[in-house]
Amino acid sequence: MKRKTKVLFSISLLVMIGLIAVLGSRLTAASSEPDLVKIADAFQTEDILLEEWSYYAREHLVDLTTQKEVQEYVKELKQKFPDWDWSTSQTSEKWEVTAVSPTSKHHTEMLQIMATHTKQPVNAYIVYRVSGNEWNKEMESFFTKDQVKNRLSDIFRGNPTIFSGMKGSISDKMDKAVPTITSDLMEIFDAKEIEALKEDNFMSVSANSPIFSDSIARDMNLQIGIRSEGLGAKTTIVVGTPIITIEY
Repeated sequence: MKRKTKVLFSISLLVMIGLIAVLGSRLTAASSEPDLVKIADAFQTEDILLEEWSYYAREHLVDLTTQKEVQEYVKELKQKFPDWDWSTSQTSEKWEVTAVSPTSKHHTEMLQIMATHTKQPVNAYIVYRVSGNEWNKEMESFFTKDQVKNRLSDIFRGNPTIFSGMKGSISDKMDKAVPTITSDLMEIFDAKEIEALKEDNFMSVSANSPIFSDSIARDMNLQIGIRSEGLGAKTTIVVGTPIITIEY
């Protein structure tokens, strides 16, 4: 009887360890999801109709000190993205190169390299932006698989600062007050308010959430902006990490 009890205990222990391992792997997978995917999940949970989304990565090219070095960097990028549409503009103060990806059904990719003429060494930045008006399994896959990682690896020399944002709306048929919508989103993100601007039909909240990693001053890594157009009209919601970069 004791032997049987020991065997059952051992089996139960193995099952428990297995469940913990599976749960742990799921939590790890969830935490490693890009911010944009987490925001999209929140929009779906709250029945927020998506209007646009944006993924923005930026790097200060501190190791490029002359315009010739910046031009060599641009040449390398052109070789990596030969099918993109490249254009150059120049003024007395700055030199700028823009590249736009071929037309896509779901999204647009854009590169911008900017360098000043007025200072030596030059002050150069590169920006990579992906944006779209539709979110589906294909776009989610772009961010959860290796596609966006490969893009960042091909484009940037170091670790860029990344901003993610989504804008959507709730129809006038859903009678939800601005504070209620804000509270629901804060709960989904397990966020703590740092500062807020609150009016009757508008609310802007800066917060800290454990599910987002990148942060700026005062550990702020999440902003939520909500604007109601009045009774019976739609309500616009914008969520951004670590700050909002989409106009609303």
